[in-house]
Amino acid sequence: MAVAPVNRNSPGRWQALCGFLFIMPWLVGFLIFSLGPMAASLYLSFCKYDLHSLEWVGAENYRRLLTTDPLFWRSLQNTAIYVVCSVPLGLVGSLAIALLLNQSVRGQRLFRTFFYLPSLVPAVASSLLWLWVLNSENGLLNYGLTLFGVPHRSCPRWLEDPVWTIPAFVLMSLWGIGGARMIIFLAGLQGISESYYEAAHIDGASTWQKLLFITLPMLTPTIFFNLILGIIGSFQVFTSAYVMTSGGPGNASLFYVLYLFRNAFEYFKLGKASAMAWILFGLLLCLTVVQFRYSRRWVHYEAEHD
Repeated sequence: MAVAPVNRNSPGRWQALCGFLFIMPWLVGFLIFSLGPMAASLYLSFCKYDLHSLEWVGAENYRRLLTTDPLFWRSLQNTAIYVVCSVPLGLVGSLAIALLLNQSVRGQRLFRTFFYLPSLVPAVASSLLWLWVLNSENGLLNYGLTLFGVPHRSCPRWLEDPVWTIPAFVLMSLWGIGGARMIIFLAGLQGISESYYEAAHIDGASTWQKLLFITLPMLTPTIFFNLILGIIGSFQVFTSAYVMTSGGPGNASLFYVLYLFRNAFEYFKLGKASAMAWILFGLLLCLTVVQFRYSRRWVHYEAEHD
């Protein structure tokens, strides 16, 4: 059987070439600014590098971090506590706001704008604002507690007492619950067909029953998505701790990325900092894989029931 010759000037080949040329700027940027630095950091994580000398040390950076560096474990512990406390509160809070803003009321768009505005405030500006709010002497939060009968001497010293430092940052994290997570929940709520609620109403279901047996099960893919993004984002908390406390008092707010930053740009231990970055990558990868594995037990997709 004769084989037809390949037409090198076919329209499909020309379109593929044009597509490749169009994405070439992105590919160059990805190789130079993303993949290249990642490969360099992986190599540096096996080296002792302080901007003056580069020495291959193998897995020594990883060994020292995991066995002889107490601040590594302290920063990881602080970050884990922050993640465990802030992520569930953030999910519940953003979902509650999304449920409220999904109601058909007058001025709905205006309310959505008001709740979204705090997330647009730059991180440094919001940190400076919360420095005033959490001030133990004349801060707005402690002043509000005194209005409810709490003596001023009994009010928490939010950023000065190690016991209250992480709760202060968790409280601050709720400042942005009306941001992207709320928008994603709103999109998920609007994607639920009204026919489910109409059928439940005919059957005499109450508002709480509709929430528990229709809204939440149908919203589990969105909850799962926000959960993953929330954990990844919370593990990278940095700006607020750097601006407000610089890791204090007594390393109570020394979060993982802040300690990584110190090793890289204050102590100039770039090899150690690169190793910390890859440990964080591995930890987040493992957590994400575990979440995907166990999501089959509680995440329900509408297509599975069609």
